[in-house]
Amino acid sequence: MTTRSVKDALTTSAIGTEVRIRGWVRTFRRNRFIALTDGSTINTIQAVVNFEEFDAQLLKRITTGACIEVIGTLIASLGKGQTVEVQVSALSILGDSDPEEYPLQPKKHSMEFLREIGHLRPRTATFGAIFRVRHALAFAIHKYFNDNGFFYLHTPIITGSDAEGAGEMFRVTAPDPAKPPRNADGSVNYKEDFFERETNLTVSGQLEAELGAMALSKVYTFGPTFRAENSNTSRHLAEFWMIEPEVAFNELTDNMALAEDFLKYVIGYALEHCADDLAFLDQRFAEEEKAKPQHLRSENGLLDQLKFVVENNFVKLSYTEAIDILKNSTPNKKKKFNYIIEEWGADLQSEHERFLVEKHFKSPVILFDYPAKIKAFYMRLNDDGNTVRAMDVLFPGIGEIIGGSQREERYEVLKQKMHAFGIEEENLWWYLDTRKFGTCKHSGFGLGFERLVQFVTGMGNIRDVIPFPRTPGKAEF
Repeated sequence: MTTRSVKDALTTSAIGTEVRIRGWVRTFRRNRFIALTDGSTINTIQAVVNFEEFDAQLLKRITTGACIEVIGTLIASLGKGQTVEVQVSALSILGDSDPEEYPLQPKKHSMEFLREIGHLRPRTATFGAIFRVRHALAFAIHKYFNDNGFFYLHTPIITGSDAEGAGEMFRVTAPDPAKPPRNADGSVNYKEDFFERETNLTVSGQLEAELGAMALSKVYTFGPTFRAENSNTSRHLAEFWMIEPEVAFNELTDNMALAEDFLKYVIGYALEHCADDLAFLDQRFAEEEKAKPQHLRSENGLLDQLKFVVENNFVKLSYTEAIDILKNSTPNKKKKFNYIIEEWGADLQSEHERFLVEKHFKSPVILFDYPAKIKAFYMRLNDDGNTVRAMDVLFPGIGEIIGGSQREERYEVLKQKMHAFGIEEENLWWYLDTRKFGTCKHSGFGLGFERLVQFVTGMGNIRDVIPFPRTPGKAEF
């Protein structure tokens, strides 16, 4: 007899098959009907127990959260929403659950409450669905790049460089923090530290990925990144995952085409392979939207938003064109925006990005050629001297989901930009070296994985799309 997952039992096993299924009790009704889940699917399987055939004391131990094994025969189900159920012939309890203490009772729990019990929240239907979708998206990302000739490059987690120039990095050090070695002037002597220099947890693998692209042509990173930003908003994490492809010989137009094709593929993969989970999350999304004030509600359901991205060509327009549209828009003229657009050079906010996507164009948008002063040092300077070949991909409901650029490949121009940003040449000598030895045009972008999962699952808080969120004051597990 084969042990079956709940998913296999529901979809591939024939009526009359004897099966063994192990999982956790979601509910046990009338001492007869056990709803059993093992995480393989959003659906539960019903195990039917003839209570006269089993010890009463054993049945009393079958409570919500208990881990059990059932052996029985698959039979056609008369209940709604299921085609088969298990007529139980043998039953054993693998792990008891105290009904007085188990916090996940069969009722609706708030997201805030579930964040406080992060060790148990994967057992809920909502988080089971989220983490299965997260897995599918991660697999689709690797599959897309592998099938398109990219090489997966592992970039450092501990680094001596600050790719973004933001300075909000977690320090990595080995000496006793109470008595660190000091220089004569009282500053910390990092020459006596483990790496003999000041090091931090990375905020991006981009700069190192560029080195890989200069040898392998097409590479991507997919790893953890860290930012020591003391923010408790629904949009920020201290530890998150980034996908960063870098491609030699690609110009900005190639980069935009890659981003569009990539996003359509991975979201399409989720639609095809996570249909049950997304149908459940679509229902949840609709219920959450009803609870919001009318003016804050999304015009479309979750599945509609995903199909909207996959089925529409992305509109491509310059930052300058976008500013003109926003300056002349009704919400800007009537001062409905929280941040009024008054002049060229403004840093666009989520409300502006969503207006372009949801109201003006009604399709995903890629903006390009941003003002140099609001973008990073490594972005290629345009001939006008005022803009860089940057690009942002904008989605409904979320705003920016990808940021990227054609990289500055010219040695002297890159040196000048580093000086303008206050970046010491000695800290990035190796990055400059690639512009001296066989330089070429190249481009890439960064996608925050949690931002993608948040969009695909419709969750309102980024802390709910990563198994163990790291935020200020929160580092359990």
